[in-house]
Amino acid sequence: MPFYVSPEQIMKDKADYARKGIARGRSAVVLQYDGGILFVADNMSRTLHKISELYDRVAFAAVGRYNEFENLRLAGVRFADMHGYTYDRSDVTGQMLANAYAQTLGAVFTESSKPWEVEIVVAEVGDSPDSDQIYRITFDGSVVDERDFLAMGGSAERVTAALRERYVKNMSLTDALRVAVHGLAHENGERRELKASSLEVAVLERSRPHRKFRRIQGERLARMLQEAREAEEAAEAQSSEDGGATD
Repeated sequence: MPFYVSPEQIMKDKADYARKGIARGRSAVVLQYDGGILFVADNMSRTLHKISELYDRVAFAAVGRYNEFENLRLAGVRFADMHGYTYDRSDVTGQMLANAYAQTLGAVFTESSKPWEVEIVVAEVGDSPDSDQIYRITFDGSVVDERDFLAMGGSAERVTAALRERYVKNMSLTDALRVAVHGLAHENGERRELKASSLEVAVLERSRPHRKFRRIQGERLARMLQEAREAEEAAEAQSSEDGGATD
C-alpha cells in the first residue's frame, strides 16, 4: 500500500537537500566598487571556473555542483547570444537572464525528484553605480535583487557578517578585494591565509569598452593581494594605537 507524503514535506525535503549540497562547497562573494562589480571565489581549480562572462555587460557566478551550474552557464550564453543576434546587443540584460534562470531552476525544483544543488548570481554593470544590477537566484528559482555585496555557498552567513564589518560604498578595487578576502578568510569562523593560487577573481569594469568582463590573475592578482594585505596590517596597527591611546 503506497504511503502519502504531503506536498509541503516533499518541498521541505528538497530544499534541505539542496541547501546541504550548496553548503558543502566553498564560498564566493560579489561586491560593488567605484569602477564596477567585483567577483571573488574561493577556488583552487585553474580551469573549472565559478565566475564567467555571459555577455557584453553581464557576468555569472555560482556555487554548488559544478556540472549543474556549468549547464546553466552554457544555456545562459546561448540564450544571450541568440537574443542579441535576433534583436540588439543592448537588449540583453541581467534582469532578462536572471528571469530565465529563475524559470529553469523553479521548474527543476518543482518537477524533478532531485533539485539542483546550485546558487547563482547574474550581475550587469551599468553606466553608474546606481544602475548596476545584481541578482541572486537560488535553487528553487527565487530571485533577489541585491545591493552593495553578497556572499553565497559554504558558510555564507559568516562571510556576510565579515563583509558587513568592512564594506564601504564606492571603494577602490584594491579595497574591495581586501574586504572580499577578509570575508572569505573568516568563512570557517577563524582567520586563514588566502593566496592568489586559491582565489578566482574577475570584474565587470565600467570604463572598459564593449565587453566589460575581465579576469584578474597571475602577477597582477598577487600584487593586489599584497597591497591589500599591507593595507589590512596598517589598519590593524592604527586600530591598536587608537585603542592604546584611549586607554
